[in-house]
Amino acid sequence: MNQPDTLCQEGLRAPTSSADDDALSPEVGRLCRLLRQAPMFRSLGCDEIARFARGVREIKAAKGEILFHRGDACNGFHLILSGQIKLAFTSSEGNEKVVDILRTGQSFGEAVMFMDKPYVVMAQALADSTLLHIGKQVFFEEMNNDPLFCRRIIAGLAQRLHRLMGDVESYSLRSGRERIIGYLLREEETIGDAASVGRVSIRLPTSKGTIASRLNLTQEHFSRILNELTSSGLIEVEGRTIHIPDIGRLRCNVE
Repeated sequence: MNQPDTLCQEGLRAPTSSADDDALSPEVGRLCRLLRQAPMFRSLGCDEIARFARGVREIKAAKGEILFHRGDACNGFHLILSGQIKLAFTSSEGNEKVVDILRTGQSFGEAVMFMDKPYVVMAQALADSTLLHIGKQVFFEEMNNDPLFCRRIIAGLAQRLHRLMGDVESYSLRSGRERIIGYLLREEETIGDAASVGRVSIRLPTSKGTIASRLNLTQEHFSRILNELTSSGLIEVEGRTIHIPDIGRLRCNVE
């Protein structure tokens, strides 16, 4: 892996009595700004975040690069600074089931880290990506010292469990058409405004095959539904860009 793994050793020598970035070394100040992209760190002062410095390394992953395989030991978790990461199950025959597609500001690996188990999925960069790997030892030490920090971690894991239950409900009770429409609406909310009206356009974040797997559909079924939605006048497909002539009308199809 191409990893200019920038271990933040400079942070260990920096004074941490002030919460102001200017009172810390340039490297620790940079690290503070990067870590604050994650909700779990957002409310911490820079002096508190600086304590993580000795357990953090920066990773550069090129598009297509594997971060870890199923069965690899988990020594911490990852925070995405830029790019896009796919988590997936793979079989010995080469089949793949995408579990999640993660973007800037999201993290992954916490649950496996807490269980002290090997990874159960593989992680691959879908685009050139920059991540921080936060070692579990320094993370556990901070949790021991800060009950409120523990609550934030638990809240984050609970949100993911809630989303997982939503996925199970979708796979079990919703049609492929409803899943795709729901996905397009969530994408529009992510990049736009949940109250958008009229015509909107969405750029799919990755390949249609990867999105199909994430929605528990075959690529052929995914393409067939897109064609049906196009014939119904609900969407217009232009490569990876999906134009929605009337998003209000599309919302009515899942209500």
